[in-house]
Amino acid sequence: MAAPPAASLVPRVSLPPRLRPTAASPLGPSVHGPRSRRRYLRLRRSPLSPVVTAAASSPSVPSSSPEIGSSIGDALGDVEIYSAASGEPVPFRDLWDQNEGVAVVALLRHFGCPCCWELASVLRDTKEKFDSAGVKLIAVGVGTPAKARILAERLPFPLEYLYADPDRKAYNLLGLYFGVGRTFFNPASAKVFSRFDSLKEAVKNYTMEATPDDRAGVLQQGGMFVFKGKELLYARKDEGTGDHAPLDDVLNICCKVPVT
Repeated sequence: MAAPPAASLVPRVSLPPRLRPTAASPLGPSVHGPRSRRRYLRLRRSPLSPVVTAAASSPSVPSSSPEIGSSIGDALGDVEIYSAASGEPVPFRDLWDQNEGVAVVALLRHFGCPCCWELASVLRDTKEKFDSAGVKLIAVGVGTPAKARILAERLPFPLEYLYADPDRKAYNLLGLYFGVGRTFFNPASAKVFSRFDSLKEAVKNYTMEATPDDRAGVLQQGGMFVFKGKELLYARKDEGTGDHAPLDDVLNICCKVPVT
């Protein structure tokens, strides 16, 4: 089956009626004359949407990223996220043994992202390998616990390994990419076409209801991290939407680390 054109992966944006182009002018009615000029100026002063404002105020490239062996585990341990199962807050340090435990921390984009449904399905299908190696799987997404439960029920995905980070605190701490360019126009996103069959299977029960109510969250990119205790063993940031870490790389790191 032929892959859909790239344009079909970019959501359509509807302009307000006053901004829709007409034959007379790209801004609608002619902007010639004092009255029309005042109207044009009012349009130009209109506030930007929350998503555009967030994108404009957030760098597309983070100022810093965690390094292998760094003490980022200490800082991450204090970050609270929410259990999809209970809706209760839980700090990262309580999710795995902070001395010798090995954990794969997969930060998805948002719960309404089709590519993240695909990644979650791959992690779910690989969980047996993680379990046999004594590795804890932790999947985190942008949105509320209620949005996380939509993904968990419809994909499905085990609730006990799914967490919500509505304020993107972990994403910010780990320096993950954010912005319109990274989300819609990064060349790395083309990799998703090579996984079209996997994506199609993962979204059979997909619904946009899992998308965060805070639409700025859809501009967040994810990443993959492996920890042993507080020590960071592996870190990879998604360059664009659908640019996920190679699973073989993750398995080679986490499943060859001696677990006590």
